[in-house]
Amino acid sequence: MASALAAQLAQIAANSKSTLDVKAQKAAHSKSLIFEPRVAASQNFQALYSICRQGFEELCQLDARFIPYGTTIFSEQSQDEDRTQMTAAENAELDKRIDSFLHLAGARLRLMPTIKAIEWLIRRFRIHEFNTATLISTFLPYHTIPAFVTLLSILPSTLPQVYRFLDPYIRSLTQPPRSILVHQATHHPDFLATLSTYTLDTCRAQQHYSALISFWGGIMTEAVNGRLDRGRSGRRSIQRSNDETLLHQIGPTLSDALVMHRVPSLQIACYMVISVFVAKGDLDDAAISALMEQLVTGWTAESLRPGLVCLSIIAQYRSAKQISGKVTRALLKVPDLSTHLAEIGREHNIGRLANGLCLALVDRAQKKGDLKGLPVVESLLLGSVLNDQQTAVVFKSLLLAAHKVEDDVDVQGQVRKAFAAIIIRLAQQDTDVVKVFAKAIHDTEIDIDELEMRLGTDIRPTILATEPQQDVEMAGAETALEPIEDFESALRRVGSLSTKPTDSCLRTASSDIFTDLCSVFVSSLAAPDNLQAFDGLAPLRRQVAKETPFYFSFLMRVWCGPYPALARAAALDLARQRLKDSDCSGTDFQTLLPYTLAALNDPSKRVRRAATDLLVVLDVLFLELHTISGNHPRWAGDHLYEAAESLVCVTPDICHKLLRNIITPTLEECVLNADHVVEILQNALNGGSKTSADGDKDKKSHLSHGTRLSILTFLASHTIHTPLITLKIRLLAPLNQVKGVSGTTRTQLLLPVLRWWASLSSDNATRICIQENVKEPAFDQSSVEIVLPNDKEGLEFLLDVVKAQQLLTRPNLIQAIFSRIEGLWPSMKTEAKHTVAKRMLELSQKTLTSDSDVVSSEAANLLRNVELSTDILLFFLESLQPAAKLATEPPSGKRRRTSSSEAHRGLSTQPTPEISAMLRQVTFVLQLVEGSDPEKHPELLNALFNALSELQHFRALVGSDLGYLQNLILRSLSAMVPAYKTNKALRIDSTGGHGDLLVNCIQKSSSPSVQNTALLLVASLANVAPDLVLNSVMPIFTHMGGSVLRQNDDYSAHVINQTVKEVVPPLIQSLRKGKLSPLAGASELLLNFVTAYEHIPSHRRLGLFVSLVETLGAEEFLFALLAMLTHMYGSTDQVLSFSTEVFNYFTVEIQLQSLIRHLGLIGDIFQPRPSLSSVLLGANEMGDRDPQKIGFRQLNLAPYLLSSRRLTTQISKLAERDDMEASKVRELYSSLLEDLLVLADSLKQHKTLYNRCGDALSKLLNLLSIGEFIKAVETLLDRPDVILRRKVLRAVEVRIDEESQADANSRAALLAFLPHLTAIIRVSDDTAYKHVAVGCVDKISEKYGKKDPEAVIAAASIIASDHCLGQDDDKLRVMALLCLASLVDVLQDGVVPVLPSAIPKALSYIAESIESETLRLELHNAGYALMAALAHHLPYMLSGSYLGQLLKVSSTSAKSGLGSEANDARLQCLQLLAKQVDAKALFSALEQNWATASDSGPLATREYVDILGIAIDKHSKSDISRNIPALSAIFVYSFDLRRVVCSKSDAGEDFIRQLSRIEESVNEVALKMIYKLNDAAFRPVFSQLMEWAVDVPKKDATGRTLRLLSIYGFLLTFFGSLKSIITSYASYIIDSAVDILKTADLENSAEHELWKKVLHTLAKCFEHDQDDFWQAPAHFGAVAQALTAQFARSSSSSSSSSVNVAEDLVPAVVELAAAADSQEHQKELNGALLRHLRSEQAAVRLAVVRCEQALTDKLGEEWLAMLPEMLPYISELQDDDDEVVEKETHRWIVGIEGVLGENLDSMLQ
Repeated sequence: MASALAAQLAQIAANSKSTLDVKAQKAAHSKSLIFEPRVAASQNFQALYSICRQGFEELCQLDARFIPYGTTIFSEQSQDEDRTQMTAAENAELDKRIDSFLHLAGARLRLMPTIKAIEWLIRRFRIHEFNTATLISTFLPYHTIPAFVTLLSILPSTLPQVYRFLDPYIRSLTQPPRSILVHQATHHPDFLATLSTYTLDTCRAQQHYSALISFWGGIMTEAVNGRLDRGRSGRRSIQRSNDETLLHQIGPTLSDALVMHRVPSLQIACYMVISVFVAKGDLDDAAISALMEQLVTGWTAESLRPGLVCLSIIAQYRSAKQISGKVTRALLKVPDLSTHLAEIGREHNIGRLANGLCLALVDRAQKKGDLKGLPVVESLLLGSVLNDQQTAVVFKSLLLAAHKVEDDVDVQGQVRKAFAAIIIRLAQQDTDVVKVFAKAIHDTEIDIDELEMRLGTDIRPTILATEPQQDVEMAGAETALEPIEDFESALRRVGSLSTKPTDSCLRTASSDIFTDLCSVFVSSLAAPDNLQAFDGLAPLRRQVAKETPFYFSFLMRVWCGPYPALARAAALDLARQRLKDSDCSGTDFQTLLPYTLAALNDPSKRVRRAATDLLVVLDVLFLELHTISGNHPRWAGDHLYEAAESLVCVTPDICHKLLRNIITPTLEECVLNADHVVEILQNALNGGSKTSADGDKDKKSHLSHGTRLSILTFLASHTIHTPLITLKIRLLAPLNQVKGVSGTTRTQLLLPVLRWWASLSSDNATRICIQENVKEPAFDQSSVEIVLPNDKEGLEFLLDVVKAQQLLTRPNLIQAIFSRIEGLWPSMKTEAKHTVAKRMLELSQKTLTSDSDVVSSEAANLLRNVELSTDILLFFLESLQPAAKLATEPPSGKRRRTSSSEAHRGLSTQPTPEISAMLRQVTFVLQLVEGSDPEKHPELLNALFNALSELQHFRALVGSDLGYLQNLILRSLSAMVPAYKTNKALRIDSTGGHGDLLVNCIQKSSSPSVQNTALLLVASLANVAPDLVLNSVMPIFTHMGGSVLRQNDDYSAHVINQTVKEVVPPLIQSLRKGKLSPLAGASELLLNFVTAYEHIPSHRRLGLFVSLVETLGAEEFLFALLAMLTHMYGSTDQVLSFSTEVFNYFTVEIQLQSLIRHLGLIGDIFQPRPSLSSVLLGANEMGDRDPQKIGFRQLNLAPYLLSSRRLTTQISKLAERDDMEASKVRELYSSLLEDLLVLADSLKQHKTLYNRCGDALSKLLNLLSIGEFIKAVETLLDRPDVILRRKVLRAVEVRIDEESQADANSRAALLAFLPHLTAIIRVSDDTAYKHVAVGCVDKISEKYGKKDPEAVIAAASIIASDHCLGQDDDKLRVMALLCLASLVDVLQDGVVPVLPSAIPKALSYIAESIESETLRLELHNAGYALMAALAHHLPYMLSGSYLGQLLKVSSTSAKSGLGSEANDARLQCLQLLAKQVDAKALFSALEQNWATASDSGPLATREYVDILGIAIDKHSKSDISRNIPALSAIFVYSFDLRRVVCSKSDAGEDFIRQLSRIEESVNEVALKMIYKLNDAAFRPVFSQLMEWAVDVPKKDATGRTLRLLSIYGFLLTFFGSLKSIITSYASYIIDSAVDILKTADLENSAEHELWKKVLHTLAKCFEHDQDDFWQAPAHFGAVAQALTAQFARSSSSSSSSSVNVAEDLVPAVVELAAAADSQEHQKELNGALLRHLRSEQAAVRLAVVRCEQALTDKLGEEWLAMLPEMLPYISELQDDDDEVVEKETHRWIVGIEGVLGENLDSMLQ
């Protein structure tokens, strides 16, 4: 029972939030969001409240909704509230307030005032324990901020089940990543439900904020996505079940959220969730529809657009059917819905939503008469929102709805009118919608004709015309409804009308009666009885239809009118039925024939079918007339039209033939294709007919010329007389395809139609077309097509009518006329073309009124568009000349003298209207010439030159350049000139002064375009007729230099290139024929271009000058151009660079030839009487006769050209070949070399010029390949000229650098050259020459030494010999040493034979450079470079004496202070030695060299220690172990360094100051050695070291102290680094340490320092004792007494060197007490200390008290176990005479009380 009770009590305690445990209460109170637990535990509620209340008040200032909480959970009374003492009801009320506050505070959780306020709730009401879930939910949206981690740290150990997943993050105090939250929400619905509940509660209380909603929306969306992925299944039923389960889980949450109107952001978040759910889930239509209805229920203006987007997304996953009524009603309430959907449609696919909405709106209109949605339907159909399939479905629904509208729904007919209006508007759209509409009509099963009758309009999209006026009015009527007249009333009303026997509906007088009757007729079609009743009306005169024209004319006008197809077909049927009556037999009804044929062209198939039935009846009637001879009465006679007496009739036989042979056989085709009747009539009238399916012809089907003429005349006559535009346009369709029959053209017959149509005003023509639903432009086109190409009367009419004033208001007809003329132009005869062209030219120049601009513009366009012949163009140009000559004469009243165009230029003229008109005509004609492909009309060339000449007069008259007109002429001339080259029959008039005229254009025109075009023309003429322009060439080029050459555009560059290419060759050819040399003759031309150089755009220069040189001939002129450029602009970098670019453009041969000519030109400059240079460079002019200045400029050019990389590359390629081309290059090269040497010899007295020649020579030698170059060098090196030999050898050195290491030819040539170099080094007395030779050997060896070591070894031996390395010249020595260093790198072991002589010299040179009075740094560094190379590659060569010498000289070098560069060279060498040389040799050498290094000063000593450290690092443990004796000796020397240095009387202060730094380095190096030794190897060394440390003569006390100071410095580092590993080594130092402690004289600074080092060393040793070494009585006793005895020194020491107890002695005693870890030892130690407390000296007592304080702090209760022994002493010390002792004693007492936790007062009494 006891155990069970204990378990129950434990469980209660675990679940209880209150505890009686003080520590637990303290721990609970330390839970804080702001303060550290230690600080929080010490706070009381009053102080805490003041801090948190301040944060709460700041929150109230930010949001007034916080204020009410100030009277409850943040009131003053809340400080005293303890919820553990509250009742359950009070706690519940408190929880509500806290939850409400947390919901509200969540929006500002990032602010410190909020954290402070929550801090109060945590500390006072412990909400982290009682309201854990709400608190975590509040902080969870901010799970990435540090405050969340702080919250995790204060949460209780037992969390609510839903938040248990946070346990790992509470333990590690890390932020949970978002992925964990998503995973939890996906796999644990309770977490998602908790988060959703918290969010919805916050939103209901209007405490929401964006961070919470975005966090919830994101988690919710990703969780739903994850749940859907988890629910995937291969069986659809299971998957759908899983999706429905998920919908049931999240559905209530979404439902609640979607209706929160005041939280639109929450609704938008739900839209995101719904979109993902529907897109990935497998929901049926019912579920999706329910979601759509729920979505639209609560949306607001803010969430409207996202809601529409969401609707469009989820609608995509729903069947393509109409949306529900609830959704439809909600959408209809959206203002401007169409605009919203159109905008969304640009970014999202809303087709399925729009389709469902349209279907619902159409259904709503049909069943309920609600028309508000039809504009939306129309807008969506026209907005490209729906695809073709969806559009077709909506169209079909519109048609079906319009057909199924019930009368009880549409009592007033408004629904039908609305449907009709929208259908008509959609059918009339000029877009792809019409095609879809047509397909929908075709696919639908309803009777479209019946639908048209029901709607009272024609809805077929194939008739793209506006609906009848009355239909528009019906559809648009929305307000006051007129009384509807029923059919019976209308029938009675029209039945009372009266008509005359002669009345015809095709006359104007019967129009009103026709209109009334027609409206009733259309209404009667709804019921057959009504139609029969209408047919019997008296005004129709059906009974006497045979004798009177009214009945049939009424029907004819109906079926040819703009009425529904059903009405048109009914009219044809009535006519057919009436003709079947017996009384019609024997009557000629030919007048019906044109109208019936027109009906065959009707777009409605139904109408065409009715027309075929009527034609069959007419065929029977005409067959009867054909069989009965005699005259037959003709129906309608002269009463059908207004002027029917002129109507042409045909015989019944012709009508019979037309029907029987032409029409009747193809009736079925006509029914299928509306245009078929046009085709068969056209074929028949043109002489062919298709009378059967296979197209066979027979005699019966053939129509004679007379018959065809009669038919043509008959149809044309009806076309003229009928008032129906529809009939006219349908009959003109076949007639306009017939040119004529038997000499009678269609223009002769049908021209009256065109005359009538052209005579109408714009208003009348438009009114007629609107009445009959015909497009006016279509009839314009049909009427003008009546005119044939060569019909004079028709053409004259067209040319005359366009000038008529009344036609100006009909621009469409004018355009049609001009288009017709343009179409006729190719078929016109020459005479007709001339007539038309002349008239068009006249019309194009008339601009009387603004209206006539249309005619003028059309006439001008016609001339531009047709192909004008040469004769017409020549006529146009010649027509300008008389006018131009007339215009040059001033008006009679204002005559003035005009002598030249220059005189005119100075006059201020104002062009007269006549001149302006003439200029317009000139401009137009020239434009026509240019637009007519001038190259096809070369005969116009002379006429154009004449026109160009006339333009010069116009320029003077108008005071303008007329650049555009000149350009027109010049471009046309340029196009014509090539024809004169290909066609030799064409001749250019050479007497016309064409060249001077062009020069005048170029010079006088200010237009760059004119200048460019004229230059191109000059270029073309120079190629075709050079004699015309050669005399004017130089002025042209002079002008180019100041104008065209300076232009920056591509076209100007093209012009210049063409001019140069075409003009220069004939110019050079003519110069060759003359006496003057071409070079001298063309110098002026070159000078023009060179002068313009700086003005030519930089990117154009190269191409222009290259083109010039190529055209002139590069062999003769390249050098001249380059020389002139250099002479005029100097040898600047820009000029030299540009010259090189031009030079590089040409081949090697031309380049070398040009260089030879250039050298010749330079030589000519220095002649007494220069020839060529005087022409090209003006060297004979006295004003600039300075040959040296001129020659210097030219000599600057030669090296620049010779250094051209392109030249070098090309020569190297050619020189390697063995063909004629290569031999020519070698010959040119040799000539150039010879000329250059001759020129250099001639200029020796001019040093500057001579040096430039040397530069050129050096560049020249670099041109050849290395093999060829070496051959040339070997001969030149034998020259006596020392300077030349040096330059050549330097060139060789440069060439070696440039050669590729992989080039076998270069390698072979250079290695073969080595003997020559060694011979130079061996034989020559010129030190500089040897220096260059050694450099060559160095570079050759470095590049190719490994390929042929033997050749290089021979060179190395020469360099190491006295001939080179042994010379006295330092530069040569340096070069030799560096070369040997390179050879060591290259040859390695191969260079060993040379080293015995090289190494001693190098070491001696290093020593000399140090000992020398002058600085010889280069020699010093070169020697070390060789030593470093040997240390790196051949370290074994530096062992023994060499190594000792090197170390010795290095110490001397360090002492000499040569600078950082020398130090770097020396250190690099020594470091390589330390790494590469054998360990034994190195350490032995170092041991032997210690004295030298230490004597050489601190720098040498530090370098010595550094090298030793590197060597120890580099070598292995075994190497170190084997060399222990040498290393031990080195370290012994090192540890004795302080004693040795300080014992010298001449020791420098700097060395003494640096001893500590050196000893630190030694200690570090010693540790490196120790790390590589084991205990067995090192312990003897250590033992010997400690013995040696004290092995100093007693009389040398100072020396002993200094040595021990170094040793204990090492021991401090030793014990501090290796710690517990070497504690046992302390046995070697105990005696020494105790002795030092006992005997040290603290007045002596050195012994004082030693005493401190000993204490520090012992402290380190005590501190790291883990092996109980110091617990041994022998060890402990030896040091304990000595240490405690040191406290007595506190009184005996003077103030100047007093013992620092706190830093030195106390730490050692404390560490000894800790290491002893024995009650006995500690009691012994404590007893010794307590004895000192009764010392007479206050300083001793003070030191011991401080020691006791440290021991109490360090050992705590363990040390205080001896408190009873201490108490008497403490009590005495409380009353100590010394105030400081008393104060420190009090501090000791406080420390003791802190450890024990109790007061000592009672114990001390």
